[in-house]
Amino acid sequence: MKKRILGQTNYEVSIVGFGGIPIQRVDEDTAVQLLKEALNQGINFVDTARGYRQSEALIGHALEVLGRDKFILATKSMNRTYDGILEELHTSLKLLKTDYIDLFQFHNIADKETLDKVLAEGGALQALKESKGKGLIKEIGITSHSADLLDIAIDTGEFSTIQFPYNAVERQGEPIFEKARENNMGVIIMKPMAGGALSNGELAMRFILENPNISVVIPGMDSVEQVIENAKAGNELRKLSDDERKLLEKEAAGLGTEFCRRCGYCAPCTVGIDIPLNFTIDAYYTRYNLQDWAIARYSSFEVNAGDCIECGECESRCPYNLPIIEMLKNVASHY
Repeated sequence: MKKRILGQTNYEVSIVGFGGIPIQRVDEDTAVQLLKEALNQGINFVDTARGYRQSEALIGHALEVLGRDKFILATKSMNRTYDGILEELHTSLKLLKTDYIDLFQFHNIADKETLDKVLAEGGALQALKESKGKGLIKEIGITSHSADLLDIAIDTGEFSTIQFPYNAVERQGEPIFEKARENNMGVIIMKPMAGGALSNGELAMRFILENPNISVVIPGMDSVEQVIENAKAGNELRKLSDDERKLLEKEAAGLGTEFCRRCGYCAPCTVGIDIPLNFTIDAYYTRYNLQDWAIARYSSFEVNAGDCIECGECESRCPYNLPIIEMLKNVASHY
């Protein structure tokens, strides 16, 4: 597989990495199979997070079986305080069954106020710098869904990498990726399929990897078949043809801007609605001409979009500021 240097870390990473969100749905044996196939396909970069439930523990088990030294390992924390992020770091080290983490990232920094808190004297960044001095982590990165925030973060000079959504629908990060590369920072791409909204994964991945400012893209995977399919983009790297580009752009244009990326930050719903799943099922109804199947699935839910009490908790957590309440009303109207 083609590799690129992850900015100032000097890590030589596979251009397709392993995104660790979906692995939480599998058992330990399957986790080993997934990471083993990733190695077979030339994938050496693994990204997970404290917030991904069982992900770290499952990846840790796989690393213990396959060998920690075979992977460049990244994880993330949502904690913003000195003591809190140290506690999270030590939990990650324990679950991942490792003495060190190659890249520890501040997860989903949304605004300058939060960034300032992290950077403040006696704050979370100081804790990670001290941990770096002890060899517990090698590099420090930052993730966000705000291009404006990452623009500020790059200027601080405190981070080795950035992580941001990028796909044929969401291209607002392109100037930031160029700026990051100019500052010798690695660029990690999440949401390559726009949370599953883009139907042709191969074209979506190839579109991203055409950008020379991108270091690695990390699609989430929970089956061996997905590992093999996603790895093709890095093992058989080729530019999109004009027809392929038009096909991808047409689909992207049809999505607009108000669509769910299935990141899960909206959860938990006050009344138990699986918000991303309701939007996913409705996509089959509205975009893929599978109305009967969608109606049957929607009807099987114990709670569905029509049960929304409009408390607004989900909207306060959505990194894309989606009007989730109105979107759920729209879903319910179809059934």
